Amino acid sequence: MSEVLHEGWMILAALLPSIGLLYLFFVIIKHMVEGDRRERAAQRELDRQEAARADSPGPAGEGFSA
Repeated sequence: MSEVLHEGWMILAALLPSIGLLYLFFVIIKHMVEGDRRERAAQRELDRQEAARADSPGPAGEGFSA
């Protein structure tokens, strides 16, 4: 019985670094994807604001032509 427990702990000790790296990889990729999603949402909002500003008529003589 003691031999089986010892072997089990050795297997677990061998797998822990790989499991830790997998978790770290998952967290990093998750944050990258969430950051990209937030950046795209902010860009869409900025584009909407610029389109609304371009469509709204301003006072005469203050607009610019593209």
